[in-house]
Amino acid sequence: MQVIYERCAGVDVGKDVIAVAVRVPGKGGGARITEKRTYRAFYGVLREMARWLESLGVTHVAMEATGVYSMPVYYALMESDFEKVLVCNAGHVKNVPGRKTDLADAEWLAQLLECGLLAGSFIPPAEVKAVRDLVRYRSKIAQQRVSEIARLGGVLQDAGIKIDSVASSVATKSGREMIEALIDGERRGAVLADLAKGKMRSKIPDLSMALEGRFGDHHAMMCRLHLDHIGYLEQTIAELEARIEAMMQPFRAARDLLMTIPGIAQVAAAAVIAEIGPDPRQYFPTAAHLASWAGLCPGNHESAGKRRHGKRRHGNIYLQPVLTEIAWSAVRHDGYLKSLYHRHVMRNGGYRNPVAKGKAITTVAHAILVIIWHILTTGRPYQDLGADYYTRRADPGKEARRLIARLEALGKHVTVNDAA
Repeated sequence: MQVIYERCAGVDVGKDVIAVAVRVPGKGGGARITEKRTYRAFYGVLREMARWLESLGVTHVAMEATGVYSMPVYYALMESDFEKVLVCNAGHVKNVPGRKTDLADAEWLAQLLECGLLAGSFIPPAEVKAVRDLVRYRSKIAQQRVSEIARLGGVLQDAGIKIDSVASSVATKSGREMIEALIDGERRGAVLADLAKGKMRSKIPDLSMALEGRFGDHHAMMCRLHLDHIGYLEQTIAELEARIEAMMQPFRAARDLLMTIPGIAQVAAAAVIAEIGPDPRQYFPTAAHLASWAGLCPGNHESAGKRRHGKRRHGNIYLQPVLTEIAWSAVRHDGYLKSLYHRHVMRNGGYRNPVAKGKAITTVAHAILVIIWHILTTGRPYQDLGADYYTRRADPGKEARRLIARLEALGKHVTVNDAA
């Protein structure tokens, strides 16, 4: 193959040791030679490795993405003056079977790079990565809070207390006051039910029965531990959200644009910007590239003229759940996205089919990601196409023929008269 980059290097990253292979011109026309070395993964040693590459005139460096272990190597290389440093998907650069050593992997990376066969992964700028770290940590803490509430509910179920059979959750303000009263020794269902607030007061008769059980000292101790932990997690979430809000100030314009889309609030907007950046065009030339990277579009698998399964690729495991939550929120608002959801639910089997709902919500999530790309790249707020978008686009004659055909398939005789 044609050599694109005369002096390049491949780096195989491990936790404690990295292997480096450099490809440079040899003696004679077209000859290539490889130099290999190993280095320990201490940051000062990594800087020494970068200086060695500079001394050889290396212009391009490629390395595998190996999670947190690849980041120190990447930043050590970025401190030097290389033209490009690529962090590549490990699944795209697998070596030929039978040649599996660290140095051989590094040489293979260098050979692929010199021929221009590697594409780098999206590495966000430092300020975006800082927001990303906090947003992802907040997501983990929120998941822990949900798990802790489930454990609290389990303790109450064991005690015969059925708050969540009447209320939406045991973690509501009313539910917590009832649990606190149980911990303090109150056992009378009517007294506990009278602690209900707001709309919960209409359920006092059912609550009185739900709050009578076998709540003992052990249950009180376990509930105290769970409530304290839930309180700590909620305080941590609040602190993280305050820090995220402060760090989002440079990206406030992009966030405000995203919040014009139905279903997107401050936290969701911050999560999206943390994953794709405030201007995705720098890393994803089209909306289709972004959708493919996120794993929200069908895959391609065609062989011998036949199209096989179109399963989605895994994509970004942090962005997908956020977009799915946004999609579920968006379809509760009248507008284009709700009509898109209805259209695809009916196309895939109807509302009684949970698979149809899952496919439809993925379609809506994909549409939202495309909208996000266009909004961030154009700087224009979202303008809804309207709930009647597909109705306006439909050919009335074609739609009438389709409906007549469906009625005739059911054994009906149809006579159509134009309205006055």
